[in-house]
Amino acid sequence: MHSLRELYRIGTGPSSSHTMGPQSAARQYLERHPEAYAFDVTLYGSLAATGKGHMTDVAILRVLEAQGTVAIHWEPTVFLPYHPNGMKFAVVLPDGTLADEWTVYSVGGGALSEGNSQPITGAATASVSGDTVAASDIAEPEKPLYPLTTMTEIMHWCQETGHAFWEYVEQCEGMEIWDYLHEVWQVMQEAVERGIDHEGILPGPLGLQRKAPIYYTKAKGYKANLQSSGLVYAYALAVSEENASGGVIVTAPTCGSCGVLPAVLYHLGHNHTFSEERILHALATAGLIGNLVKHNASISGADVGCQGEVGVASAMASAAACQLFGGSVAQIEYAAEMGLEHHLGMTCDPVCGLVQIPCIERNAFAAARALDANFYASLSDGQHRVSFDRVVRVMKQTGHDLPSLYKETSEGGLAKLQ
Repeated sequence: MHSLRELYRIGTGPSSSHTMGPQSAARQYLERHPEAYAFDVTLYGSLAATGKGHMTDVAILRVLEAQGTVAIHWEPTVFLPYHPNGMKFAVVLPDGTLADEWTVYSVGGGALSEGNSQPITGAATASVSGDTVAASDIAEPEKPLYPLTTMTEIMHWCQETGHAFWEYVEQCEGMEIWDYLHEVWQVMQEAVERGIDHEGILPGPLGLQRKAPIYYTKAKGYKANLQSSGLVYAYALAVSEENASGGVIVTAPTCGSCGVLPAVLYHLGHNHTFSEERILHALATAGLIGNLVKHNASISGADVGCQGEVGVASAMASAAACQLFGGSVAQIEYAAEMGLEHHLGMTCDPVCGLVQIPCIERNAFAAARALDANFYASLSDGQHRVSFDRVVRVMKQTGHDLPSLYKETSEGGLAKLQ
């Protein structure tokens, strides 16, 4: 497994796989051809089917049009063998022929692959100023950072050494990971706070009204037991609505599911006495959970449905909350397992190809479910029949068994209501 910098990417929405990934690919291709004046780009499968709603073409044009003309072709019914989110870049020569064709896949969370299991770009180190992000890709490390790649192996290490999940992250990543997670946490908090104050209509043809400010105001008027749930909803809506409008967010593990983890951590961080250090430790544990799924299955909605996005986000938030409340290694694993298990089979069927309906509401419910999973696991001794590793395998198989019309193509499910 690779660095948490690959999982937690600071960037702009609305989609990590359909916006951030293609823009990164265009940037890399442009670096290969600084002399070119015309480009030809073909988008395939799910990337083409919902690309216009996700602003895929806009993301690519912002990079390539600065140097020359760009022709974009859409092939929503053509699925390349490695992944549903395929794209091909080429240079257009003076005689009209294409040269140096490059096929690349956006495999989820903003990561790219040329058709193997290794990502070809690193996470971006980003400086955030207002609503802009300046990011530069860095090369993927030659060797993975995490030698243990299953929950079973990591739990055994924890039991043998007496260390926690976050300490395994620190051992593999080095102390410098805390500086990066501090930046991630800052961006997450800023996204919540911007979204809470941001009113109006989200971009796109749905005319969807932002709900976070209303939910926040109403939640503050309830008694403590109801206020807690209402605030978590508001925080998740805030980040998800920022993402849908192209604001600065952190993939956790994707743009489409970016509201779940910040909502839970913001709520616990601002309503309990948890220090920032403990929040960062929880963020590391959550990242480890997401990394395990990314390595052993998928976090791409186009590949395995929304269970790989919102389901994984809920598992990450469940584990983070459980750790903050003093859960044992076994209880944290149980919380993560429940967070993912109870999203099995969830389809990815965005209306109009936008990361709005049902994505935004799903973030809010998944955040609340994460807190429930934490509470349930905390009442237990951590022992249970179905392991996290097994649920990850089942999620992968379930996702591959889903028909393509339920995996980010806008051809089935709720997307048919448009």
